[in-house]
Amino acid sequence: MTLAVRYLTARTLDTAPAENPAPGPGQVEIAPAYVGICGTDLHIFHGDMDARVSTPAVLGHEMSGRIVRVGAGVEGWAPGDAVTVMPLRWDDTCPACRAGHQHICRHLDFIGIDSPGAMQQRWTVPATTLVRLPDDLPLDHAALVEPTAVAVHDVGRAQVREGEKAVVVGGGPVGVLIALVARAAGAEVRVVELSPHRRLLAEELGLTAWDPADGDLPELVRQWTGDAGADVAFEVSGAQGGVDTAVDVLGVRGRLCLVAIHPRPREVNLHRFFWRELTLVGARLYERADFEKAVSLVADGTVAAGRLISKVVPLTQAPAAFEALEGGGDVMKILVDCTDDTQGAAV
Repeated sequence: MTLAVRYLTARTLDTAPAENPAPGPGQVEIAPAYVGICGTDLHIFHGDMDARVSTPAVLGHEMSGRIVRVGAGVEGWAPGDAVTVMPLRWDDTCPACRAGHQHICRHLDFIGIDSPGAMQQRWTVPATTLVRLPDDLPLDHAALVEPTAVAVHDVGRAQVREGEKAVVVGGGPVGVLIALVARAAGAEVRVVELSPHRRLLAEELGLTAWDPADGDLPELVRQWTGDAGADVAFEVSGAQGGVDTAVDVLGVRGRLCLVAIHPRPREVNLHRFFWRELTLVGARLYERADFEKAVSLVADGTVAAGRLISKVVPLTQAPAAFEALEGGGDVMKILVDCTDDTQGAAV
């Protein structure tokens, strides 16, 4: 038996023994090392996804670890291999899959939401979900590959090009990752963020961050762009004010990439879309190429993953970590260490 972090009901998590069966055909068993807590996990914690999540639910999908056992028919993988997981399973039969967009399958199983996730000491997944990690990449840094893949997909959907000016509205973990990936693509980037702590972190990473309370953001963008407006904006805040800002800062034929999950409909200035011929694109999840690029960006230091890690806690302290993240403050990314052998579980 091993330990797992489970969601039971709104604002209630526990750590409990979990079954550890041998991997079946086509499966691998992983010993997760580090698992990140993300915004989607917090939505689950708040009870916002109860219609989708079957309880008790083992959480977690931002992870790194090593293979422990491989099932029958698995080739190319061996115990000890360092891996992360692209946590998607699709049916390959729906219209989205047939069109080549498996990551937005109509019947998508997002592992860690729709099925058991990585926040446990042993985790069995299909071998097809594995993504190899370089042996010299620290596993705590590698736990940020999944959110980096989100950023890679977002920047790709927005078609960011060298020399363009991009505004990222929301400087949380994904917003900062988008800014870093967009900068690596050759864009000039500005991050808009209310939190002084997050602005400071962005600036320590070489980004320019603006406090939206300091003045007229569209005017700042006009000055920065020579009155042209931004070429692209990313809405990562999830707030109405963030939507308004992202639209207002765009220049003629600018692109707005919607990244945040908005739980309710928002007002959008459609006249601005008409008047400036703006484009709105949605960005959901990632494809394998995004994941593989994310591994490279974390491994070569383009994404300074270690700087985004605020705290690492043992598995048994994960419930308290969720509460700490919910309270905001000077926190960016919290990782759960699943390797701690003082937690009382047999591993």
